[in-house]
Amino acid sequence: MSVQRLHCLPALLLACATLTAHAQPTLANAVSSAPAADAALQGPALLDALRGGGYVVYFRHTATDFSRGDSAMTSYTDCDNQRLLSEQGRRDATAIGQRIRALQLPVGEALASPYCRTMDHARLMLTTVTPRNEIREAQGNGYAGLKQLLATPVPAGTNRWIVGHGTPFRAVAGPPHLSEGEAAVIRPGSTGWTVVARISVADWAGLGL
Repeated sequence: MSVQRLHCLPALLLACATLTAHAQPTLANAVSSAPAADAALQGPALLDALRGGGYVVYFRHTATDFSRGDSAMTSYTDCDNQRLLSEQGRRDATAIGQRIRALQLPVGEALASPYCRTMDHARLMLTTVTPRNEIREAQGNGYAGLKQLLATPVPAGTNRWIVGHGTPFRAVAGPPHLSEGEAAVIRPGSTGWTVVARISVADWAGLGL
C-alpha cells in the first residue's frame, strides 16, 4: 500500500463516522403521553397485546418516602442518602410482579434507573434487572438515551420493561405526569413511539379478569 493511500485512511474513517452519525434518527419529544385515540388498548385487547410482545412498559417507581431526599447522595449505590421506596411501594412492586407472572407476560430486557428506589422496584417486580444510566441522564442532554429506549423496536414474543422516574418521562413523552407506580405501555416505532395504555397500581389486579 502506498504512503499516499495510508494517509487517506484517517480521512475515510472520519467520513464513515460522520455518515453513521447522520444516519441515526433524531427523536422528537411527544406532545402527550395519554393513550393515542386511534391506538388505545384496554381490557382483553391490552392483555393480548402484552402477551404477544413487541412493547415497552415504562414504570415510574412505586410509592416513596418523601421525608428523604437525594441531595446528600455520593453515588447511585449510596442508599442511605436517597429517597427510597416506602413499605407500600415495596408491597406494590411485589404485587405487580406477581400479576406479571400470573398473566404470563413475557419479559425480555428488564432495565432500571440506577437509583436505589428504581432498582428496588425492578428487583421486587422482575428479580433480575440491568441498571441503565440513560434512564436518568441529565436533562441538559435532552434525555436522548431514554428516547432511544422508548423507540427502539422490541422483538415479538418479548417486552422491554423499564423502571424509571416521572420527570424524565414527562420531559420526553409529555403530560399527564405518571403517578407513582403507574406504567405507560408503549408501541415503539424506530423514529418515535405511541402510548397505547396507562396502567395504575390498582389496575393490575383487574387486568385479564
